[in-house]
Parts: sequence; C-alpha cells; structure tokens
Amino acid sequence: MRKQDPLIIGNKSFNSRLIVGTGKYRNLHDMTSCLEKSGTEIVTVAIRRLNLSTITTNNLIAKINWNKLWLLPNTAGAKTTEEAIRLAFLGRELSKRLGQQENNFIKLEVISDPKYLFPDPIGTLKAAEFLIKKGFSVLPYTNTDPMLAKHLEDIGCSTIMPLGSPIGSGQGIQNIENIKIIIENSKVPVIIDAGIGSSSEATYAMELGAEAVLINSAIAQAKNSIEMATAMNLAVRAGRKAYLAGQMIPQKFAQSSSPQKGLDFLKSK
Repeated sequence: MRKQDPLIIGNKSFNSRLIVGTGKYRNLHDMTSCLEKSGTEIVTVAIRRLNLSTITTNNLIAKINWNKLWLLPNTAGAKTTEEAIRLAFLGRELSKRLGQQENNFIKLEVISDPKYLFPDPIGTLKAAEFLIKKGFSVLPYTNTDPMLAKHLEDIGCSTIMPLGSPIGSGQGIQNIENIKIIIENSKVPVIIDAGIGSSSEATYAMELGAEAVLINSAIAQAKNSIEMATAMNLAVRAGRKAYLAGQMIPQKFAQSSSPQKGLDFLKSK
C-alpha cells in the first residue's frame, strides 16, 4: 500500500499538492477539464470577479463541483488592507453558500503596485493579523523575504506563499536562496505561488522542499491547456517523491558507477 503523504493546511488534509487557479482560460470547458486533469483538490477563485448575488447562475461557480473541490477564495485586486479584509469576508460567505460550512480559508493578496504587482508586505501583515483574529485560515501571498515570512507565521498564518517570480510572468523560480531559507525556517507549509511557467519548474519547486505549488497562467495560457494540466500534475508528484527520496550529494569529480573491483584481474589476462 502506498504510504500516505497528505498536505495539511490548518486542520484540513489534502492528497494533491497542486493548487490551481481559475483565470485566463479560453473558455469554461477548458477550465473544468484542466481542473480535472490536474488532480487538484484546491481551487482558487478571485472574489472580485464574482457577483455573489447571482452565484447560483454564475458560470464559473456553477461549472465547478464543489462537493469534490475545496474553495480557496482570494483577494486579488485588493490594493489596501481594508479592501483585502472586505473581500475576505465576501469569500468566506461564498464558501458557506456553496456548502463548505467549515471553510475559513482565504488566499490573502494586497497589491498596491500596478506595474510589477509585487505584494505589499505591510498591508499583507496588517490584514493577516486582523483576519486571523476573526477566525480565518490565512494563506498569504508574499515576497521572498524570510523575516516577513517568519512574522506571518508567528501571528498564525496557515501557510507562507512566496512568489517564484512576478505574477503571470512565467519567469520561473528566482531568488532561490531566500526561498530555501523560508522553507528551512518555516513550521507551516510553504507554497510557491506565481511565476512558474513549466512543468520542470514545478518539479524543482517541490524538490526544494515546498509543500505545494499554485499554478494558473502556465496552465491556462499553454497552447494545449489540458495537456499542460496533466503535465503539472505529474511534475508536482515527481518533485515531491524526489524530495522525499533524498537527492544524492553532488561530487566535485566524476565518480564511476561501475565496480572497480576485479579490474586488476582483467589486466593480468
């Protein structure tokens, strides 16, 4: 029997370590097909995109089977702490309406910079502290700042979600040394969020020791989104297995993989 290796966020357990977003797909059919092929169990939705008064007819919400998938509302589009808090409460209301009564998850994004879309560290910390006191399980999107990550963990965040590179850029995982420090020092799951563009980068994130990755653009904007969703599914699983297996220690010089014993005997012949 395969050894279980669940992803645990707060008091919730998941088998998949790939979180998938719902934006930028060509159509709703592609989106739902990608969610299925990715094997994800957590789906993130931008609350700002939704009209909560019409969620029963909203296509994006209505097309997803919320009996099988866990909603991760996000505060994308919030430029201030106050906006993020308001969207978080709307997100929690949506979770309840969809029947996920115990779902207090919120992916916290506070982005005041319209050009580079880097998260606002001070606004994020303030919003996280307030929301945690209100019973939310906060998953904050952050810069690759180890000290900020520690502060967010100390106030009770359920995960740390450092960016790999700027949102939607597909530039891969940058500032690797800082990410390694965040992973090393964190006692809560570290989830690489933003910038992953290929399956090899998803694998690498997992090999670094990240507990999960969140991917949207790399799947939605691929030439064949459904095949890319499958690739990301396999990549994340492979990266996790490789991390658990333990990488060999790199050597400075070549090391023969063939046995040296017996060579003297062959020479004597």
